[in-house]
Amino acid sequence: MPQRSTRDQIVEKADLLFYEGGFEATSFADIAATLGISRGNFYYHFKTKDEILDAVIDRRLALTRAMLDGWAEAGGGPRARILSFVNILLANRTRIMAFGCPVGTLCTELAKLDHAAQGRAAEVFALFRDWLAGQFRALGQGARAEALALHLLGRVQGVAVMMTTFRDEGFLRREVEEIDAWLGRLPAPDTGN
Repeated sequence: MPQRSTRDQIVEKADLLFYEGGFEATSFADIAATLGISRGNFYYHFKTKDEILDAVIDRRLALTRAMLDGWAEAGGGPRARILSFVNILLANRTRIMAFGCPVGTLCTELAKLDHAAQGRAAEVFALFRDWLAGQFRALGQGARAEALALHLLGRVQGVAVMMTTFRDEGFLRREVEEIDAWLGRLPAPDTGN
């Protein structure tokens, strides 16, 4: 396995620290100290915190695209692919209960700060929305596909917030089961008539 560049290590560590502690609360010094690199080495790669944020968003977009592509390649049909998205909650439950959804928390923080990068951070949600809409179209939901995608995205975000708030794994499991049942109750395919 090739060694990651210092820049890549900075971006990876910044992503983690922004998630766990927040963008605003994380300093250059925090990131440099966690990696054990000098400030000079750090400033060689990034001059501003906004440059790091931009690189973190790029990283999240790339990782999200790779995950969505992996689900598409795994097959199993659109319902199974949608459930792969929902099962992120189960797979990442410990971290979500501790820190929330990484996408939702960053978008919320940047919106509160009225930060110029908020729209870019929202692109990760847009990837999920568009991908889910494609899965709902494949399920025959036609004109309803985008509304269903937004509904599911909102529901999953709500579950993530409640997980962070109450740290109740039983609630999480019940919600995932209910979402699965909801998928089974979707209206008959849209025939376009």
